Amino acid sequence: MAKKTILTADRPTGKLHIGHYLGSLKNRVALQNSGEYNTYVMIADVQAMTDNARNPEKIRQSLIQVALDYLAVGIDPKKSTILVQSQIPALNELTMYYLDLVTVSRLERNPTVKSEIQQKAFGQSIPAGFLVYPVSETADITAFKADTVPVGDDQEPMMEQAREIVRTFNTTYQTNVLVEPQGYFPPKGQGRLPGLDGNAKMSKSLNNAIYLADTADELRQKVMSMYTDPNHIHVSDPGKIEGNMVFTYLDIFDDDKAHVAELKAEYQHGGLGDVKIKRYLNEVLEATFGPIRQRREEFAKDIPAVYQMLKEGSERANEVAEQTLQEVRAAIGLNYFD
Repeated sequence: MAKKTILTADRPTGKLHIGHYLGSLKNRVALQNSGEYNTYVMIADVQAMTDNARNPEKIRQSLIQVALDYLAVGIDPKKSTILVQSQIPALNELTMYYLDLVTVSRLERNPTVKSEIQQKAFGQSIPAGFLVYPVSETADITAFKADTVPVGDDQEPMMEQAREIVRTFNTTYQTNVLVEPQGYFPPKGQGRLPGLDGNAKMSKSLNNAIYLADTADELRQKVMSMYTDPNHIHVSDPGKIEGNMVFTYLDIFDDDKAHVAELKAEYQHGGLGDVKIKRYLNEVLEATFGPIRQRREEFAKDIPAVYQMLKEGSERANEVAEQTLQEVRAAIGLNYFD
C-alpha cells in the first residue's frame, strides 16, 4: 500500500509554545513515527513575511528557534523532510498560476482570512500578500502532492479553498496532476490550549504562553502566576474548578486522572491551596517538557549543523516541487521548449 503524504507548517514569528505542542507538534511526531506517511514539515517564512515584511530580522531569528523546537520534540530529519519555504522557488510560480483561478471576492469571503484580518487590525490596509495567502498555501500543499494536512479546526476554510483550486485547475486543464488534500484534525478538545491568564488561546502576542525553550525557573514562575479562582483567597475556602487554568492544564497533561479527580474534590470542598496545586502542576509539566528542553539545549550547541539540516531538507524538497511544477506547466501548455 502506497504511503500517504503529509505537509505541515509553522510561521517563524517566535519560539513555539506548549499550545503548539498539544495542538500539532505531538501529533506530527506520532504520524511521522507511524511509518505510514511521507512527511514534509515546512518553516513558512514567506507566509510570515505577509504581515512582517518590514521586520525580516524577526523572521530570520525565529527560523532557527522553530527548527530547534522541531528537533527537540522529536521531528526527525531522517524520517521527515524539514524545509524552508523561501528556498523552494517552484512555490512562487505555482502560486501565480493558481491566482488566475481565484477571484478577489472569493478570497475576501474566506472565514479564516476574515477573522485574521480583524485580529491583526489591518483595516483598509490589508497587504495583498496576506489576502492571497490561501493560494500560497495551496501551492505549498500541491507542490508535494500532499493528500493529508494536519490543521486545527479553524483552518477548515483554508482546506476547502485549496480543494476548490485543485478541482478548478484539474478541470480547466483536463488533468489529474494536482492531488486534492484533506485536513487531519486533532481530537475534539485537544486542538487549542488556553493561555495562562484564562484567555481562550495561548498566544505570543498575548504574553500568556509557556514556551518549549523556557528554563525550569521560567516554567515555574509562569505556573505560579496562572489564573485560578479569584475568590479562593484562603486555603480553607471552597474553590471553583471551572475556568481555573491549573485544573484545565492538569486535565490535559496529567495522565493520573484519578488523582486529578481527588484534587478537584478537595479544592472544591476547601482545604487545598493554590500554591500547593500549582507546585504539583509544575511537576507534571516539568516531567513532560523538561526532557524536551534538554534535547533543545543539546541541538542549540551546534547551530551550523541545524542550518545544514535545513539546507539539505530544502534541497530534497526542491527536487519534488520542481517536478510538480514541470507537470503543471505541461498541463497548462507552457512547456514550449521540451
